[in-house]
Amino acid sequence: MDVHGTVAEGFERVAEAFARNVTALGERGAALAVYRDGHRIVDLWAGTKDVDGTVPRQRDTAQVVRSATKGVAAAVLLMLHERGALDLDAPVAHYWPEFKAHGKEGVLVRHVLNHRAGLPVLDRPLTPDEASDPFRADEALAAQAPAWEPGTDHGYHALTYGWLADALVRRVTGGDTGRWVAAEIAGPLGADLWVGLPAAQAHRVGRVGRIEGPEPAGGLRARPKPAVTAAHADPSSLTRRAFAAVTPSPDQNDPAFHAAVLPAANGIATADGLARFHAALIGPVEGTRLLGPATVDRARTEESAGLDRVLLVGTRFGLGFMLHGSASPLLGPGSFGHPGRGGPLGFADPDSGIAFGYVTNGFRRSVTADPRAQSLIRALRACLGA
Repeated sequence: MDVHGTVAEGFERVAEAFARNVTALGERGAALAVYRDGHRIVDLWAGTKDVDGTVPRQRDTAQVVRSATKGVAAAVLLMLHERGALDLDAPVAHYWPEFKAHGKEGVLVRHVLNHRAGLPVLDRPLTPDEASDPFRADEALAAQAPAWEPGTDHGYHALTYGWLADALVRRVTGGDTGRWVAAEIAGPLGADLWVGLPAAQAHRVGRVGRIEGPEPAGGLRARPKPAVTAAHADPSSLTRRAFAAVTPSPDQNDPAFHAAVLPAANGIATADGLARFHAALIGPVEGTRLLGPATVDRARTEESAGLDRVLLVGTRFGLGFMLHGSASPLLGPGSFGHPGRGGPLGFADPDSGIAFGYVTNGFRRSVTADPRAQSLIRALRACLGA
């Protein structure tokens, strides 16, 4: 399997690690892009477009990035906050009055971003068709009672995060998250990044699927501690119910899934699009910057930390972004971003000026720390002398 693309001088180790992922870690089709101070320094791709196909991957092949979408949704809310349209410390019900029912008066906008809203589950899961209908999702969340007192603890809102974020965006802007991403993020940046894929781009998206491979070296392992295994097997646990908020699980290769606006789980991007987005969070990319320095500092300030009530491991969150830690190792202490379950990863590191985007068509059992992405981060860290 040939590796294509370029790396800047001094970053050859990253290319070597990417090639090892292909030869030793069972990569089927993947791409990596890295920016430094707004300029692309790594641009690599290899393998096939589809996880189960033979057509060669191209530089512009795009993939579903799963929960790496959450960072994009967070950026939308933070941009609205910067523009004075959204108060992070206001109750969600200030923008969405019906939401306050069943003890949710105290849920703040900030709690949506830091996973402290107490709403990781639905008593009645949505079907895939219902999940794609924002009105049905709004009704379900408005009718849901919190699993814990909002603001007092944190737990990963695996799917509900996206509906909550999109409900706020729609009430503040009159349009959905996908429209904002297209007009205010991807368009100005020239980034291949969508939440709600246009039909004209459907031909670029590769099929994804489950593959087997070595266990992660950190984070949530393929063979987790017994408590995590038991929670996933228990239909009544917050863990199981959070990931089953849409039942049955949607087909992630279905064009209808690609076209829906699900800001927790169905973003589609190229590696360059994901990296370019994160680069523009922390500095200008060809004249476009998405967030000011003060907002970046707020975004990566720890808001939630410790035992996660859903994932049952220690997690760290800022405002919508996962922070560097044992569950999600990034480049360094100041890094912020978001993994996608089973492989994809995007993050930014303001201290080094680095932005990182990795996409793959082969999803592993890892939840927050995939061995392929981690090998690339270690190589990048070595190149930087960190």
